[in-house]
Amino acid sequence: MIYLDYQATTPLAPEAREAMLPWLGGPEGAGFANPHSSHRAGRGAAAAVEVAREQVAALLPPGGRVIFTSGATEAINLAIVGSARERLAVSAIEHAAVLDTARFVDPGVALLPVDAGGLVAADVAIPEGTGLVAVMQVNNEIGTIQPVEALAARARAMGALFLCDAVQGAGKIVAPEGADLIAVSAHKMYGPKGIGALWVRDGVDLAPLVHGGGQEGGLRSGTLSPALCAGFGAAAALCKTWWESDGQHVERLWTKARALFADWTLNGSEEQRWHGNLNIRRAGLDVARLLSECRSVAISAGSACASGSGRPSHVLRAIGLSDKDARNAIRLGFGRYTGEEELERAAVAINAAERAQGV
Repeated sequence: MIYLDYQATTPLAPEAREAMLPWLGGPEGAGFANPHSSHRAGRGAAAAVEVAREQVAALLPPGGRVIFTSGATEAINLAIVGSARERLAVSAIEHAAVLDTARFVDPGVALLPVDAGGLVAADVAIPEGTGLVAVMQVNNEIGTIQPVEALAARARAMGALFLCDAVQGAGKIVAPEGADLIAVSAHKMYGPKGIGALWVRDGVDLAPLVHGGGQEGGLRSGTLSPALCAGFGAAAALCKTWWESDGQHVERLWTKARALFADWTLNGSEEQRWHGNLNIRRAGLDVARLLSECRSVAISAGSACASGSGRPSHVLRAIGLSDKDARNAIRLGFGRYTGEEELERAAVAINAAERAQGV
């Protein structure tokens, strides 16, 4: 299997797996201890959690704290619901975790439009009285990088909080400056599934969603998993260490992929995007048939969270595509562990399946 679905999830880094193993120990060791216990074994587990917290925080701006959660979806819910802001404005291409939560809090939520390249304008109209603005750093379907720093400054100037879903950008590009709340996920940066974090700027108050034990500074009750925290921390540290080489590798893959799929139409801006995301379309393409015939290649037709819904992508519709054109798109995602030869073999299979359809 050639894996090209890095936006859905990334492979677990061997270093992250190794960091987790000591905390998955059986009764013969102390690695299973509860990090909230006061005995020696518990204090050791708690220390591992705090090391991981520092490693994740190193990818984020100074002047804030990292709250561990079960993933980015919980982090986003904590940010939006916990902030208790009633009037919201979010970009039209946000992940469902933001859109659905925002609509739950504010059924009249304002949707900030994007242009044909999939970008929110830095001077987009934000309704007066908005209490929280949410714009993602890197779109999960088309990879466009939003002007979040400028938008954060505007939100704060009008007295609103700014939430940034940085799931697709964390560990790959510089963290968004000026945000009040930043959501990240371990499994999108070569860490384990089941853990994420919310970065909260100093001075920002939130109400907890989960009550019971008062963990995570009272914002997220529940026993933390030292293993998941250690894996998250190791993955974050590795992203920082390999920042330059990871970026250079992705650029080489992007250049090759653009050549291999030169006669396909690119969705979203070519320049203002994360180059580990290639979202392309061909008129008349039967995507379901192509995916079925390319069983040796893992690609997608869009967000994994919306897979199988049968609905056209709200992101592709937001950039002006018709429902028909939106259904003709596929998404390839690649990164640290993708080989250039793998990408070439995948392109041969995908292009052959496309040609067989006669489109």
